[in-house]
Amino acid sequence: MSNSLTKPTDERVVLRNQLAKMATEFRAALPAHITPDKFNRIVLTAVQQDPDLMLADRRSLLMAATKAAQDGLLPDKRESAFVIFNTKVKKSGGGEEWAKVVTYMPMMAGIRKRAMNSGHVTSLQGHVVYANDHFVWHQGTEEKLEHKPLFPGDRGEPIGAYAVAHIKGEERPIFRVMDKARIEKARAVSRNKSGSVWTTWWDEMAIKTVARNLSKDLPSDAELDMQRVVSRDDDPIDAEETTTTIDAVLTDEQRQAPPSRLDVIEGGLVDEEGN
Repeated sequence: MSNSLTKPTDERVVLRNQLAKMATEFRAALPAHITPDKFNRIVLTAVQQDPDLMLADRRSLLMAATKAAQDGLLPDKRESAFVIFNTKVKKSGGGEEWAKVVTYMPMMAGIRKRAMNSGHVTSLQGHVVYANDHFVWHQGTEEKLEHKPLFPGDRGEPIGAYAVAHIKGEERPIFRVMDKARIEKARAVSRNKSGSVWTTWWDEMAIKTVARNLSKDLPSDAELDMQRVVSRDDDPIDAEETTTTIDAVLTDEQRQAPPSRLDVIEGGLVDEEGN
């Protein structure tokens, strides 16, 4: 049986207590309609659904939760998700070893939520276009976008993505379209270009890339709100990253756990498969 399924129950109790001790910090960051208790329940549910999170570096898990709270997004795999990197780290005494490090990833639903909370955006959506879909895009004085996904049937390989936003008080929506080559070009300069986020969540990352491009044409408040969330993908992953609160709730064993700084190779994280 997997170790992730046989982790002692008291470890879940430890995590529950650690989250409870961070309630004050979470309350200061979360919007009024999300209580620390509700947020902590969602975090614990995420861990229950993915037991490997319990085995990951605890600092990184608590920091991922802190960032989600700061953005007012729930880590429910709809608004945001906790993603594990099996990452090579340098040990303080020399040498290297593999460590599981958690990072926080806002999802498109969370980005949409933040954009609409600005009060300037009435709707925001994004979709991937596949080779066998019907897709028409006209530029010029009468811009037009028409997408009819093939259903049922094999939609083929992804060829691009687009994002559409309706601005309050504006009759016509604004949209951005990027083909796969442009999306991959944006990926090439991202922090996680070689990491498992892109290989596992390509559709989500592609849509977020186009939404980030679209945000430049939104009203300033909405643009800043969206950029803050979307740019989380550029946050450096550092297993030592912490706050005073997080350091205070860690157990002695967790404080002594591996990570020193992550070994970043050629701008991307190296996982166990060499991706």
